[in-house]
Amino acid sequence: QVQLVESGGGLVQAGGSLRLSCEASRTIFNLNHMGWYRQAPGKQRELVADITGDGSTNYADSVKGRFTISKGNAKNTVYLQMNSLKPEDTAVYYCNAPAPWAGMNYWGKGTLVTVSS
Repeated sequence: QVQLVESGGGLVQAGGSLRLSCEASRTIFNLNHMGWYRQAPGKQRELVADITGDGSTNYADSVKGRFTISKGNAKNTVYLQMNSLKPEDTAVYYCNAPAPWAGMNYWGKGTLVTVSS
């Protein structure tokens, strides 16, 4: 069973930065897409950013220009650099790796990001 393990969350003041990391416990073959989602209290889970195998990226409007998603040198590793954090960025951040050819959609357990004003 593949597990996605996130790290890097924490408490930061508004305007600060954090870097989230996500690594798969073992190689997911033919993986071409990884992403970050977040869920704030009382709200639905939403896409923050994703990245394809060729490096194409997509961002939610609310984080454009502040967050950067990137792939690590190791396979099945993805990062989210978060700058100029705002209190409204407070949420649990989840790593996602869809593998529809295998009938799977992998999720991490989440890492909490809290931004104080």
